[in-house]
Amino acid sequence: MTCLYPGTFDPITNGHLDVVRRALKIFDKIIIAIAKSDHKKPYYSLEKRKKLAELAIKDISNVEIITFDNLLVDLAKEFKINTIIRGLRAVSDFEYELQIGYANHALWDEIETIYLMPSLKHAFISSSIVRSIVTHGGNVSSLVPKEILPFLKDKTCM
Repeated sequence: MTCLYPGTFDPITNGHLDVVRRALKIFDKIIIAIAKSDHKKPYYSLEKRKKLAELAIKDISNVEIITFDNLLVDLAKEFKINTIIRGLRAVSDFEYELQIGYANHALWDEIETIYLMPSLKHAFISSSIVRSIVTHGGNVSSLVPKEILPFLKDKTCM
């Protein structure tokens, strides 16, 4: 069984990878679906976010990276997938994710959302924290996969 793991992944973090590894205990395959999300004004280009994610998962089997710029439920239908996984770090994440889960279900009643918590050591990591630290010249080596570290300071595509 395959599931979608959608998000902006701006950039992908160790918390994201922790959720992927947990999800692979439940699903045979994970498709990381990177949203274009112009409304969120991503720091990195869609192409760079995809390249960083590909580098990050290169040693993890049964994970595919795609990009999308349409409704998540339409993407799910296109791939014939009815399960979405989402990571929850805190109560504030839950409120937002619950609304999105309900909205997706209202659009397609066959879609299900499963919420996974990252391990405690990754619970505070977010892409926005990583971007802030990178922007100010800080060390993010414990927050992101080592494979992407050399590419984070440059906003341009690799």
